[in-house]
Amino acid sequence: MLAAALAASACASTSVLHEFTTDGCSLFPDGDGVAPQRWRDCCVNHDVAYWRGGSVNERQRADSGLRACVLERSGRPALATLMYCGVRLGGTPWLPTGFRWAYGWGYGRGYAALTTDERQQAAQKLAAYPLACCQKQ
Repeated sequence: MLAAALAASACASTSVLHEFTTDGCSLFPDGDGVAPQRWRDCCVNHDVAYWRGGSVNERQRADSGLRACVLERSGRPALATLMYCGVRLGGTPWLPTGFRWAYGWGYGRGYAALTTDERQQAAQKLAAYPLACCQKQ
């Protein structure tokens, strides 16, 4: 009985989502010389998806959405493709980075669909974050 209680509490603690953080386009400029934040909101929206995590298909949609948004903002297909390739290579959940897929959860979550409780946690934390410029659900 004690072992079951300890196992349940351990699982509960790994289901706590950290506060949302973003650094914009991480290891890439947020814009160009004319408009220094031209595609920053594309990256912030992408960060929301990466912070929340989820399935492998959700990650693919997030990465494709980033590419489409950057292409729309910049008009530069090569730039959008470069950013897409960067997040596909560097955003794997198996790297211990602060910008990996599901970075809001403890390391090791990998690709896992969010439970109803986890979706509620994410919604509550995002409601407290000033994303007026960027948030699209």
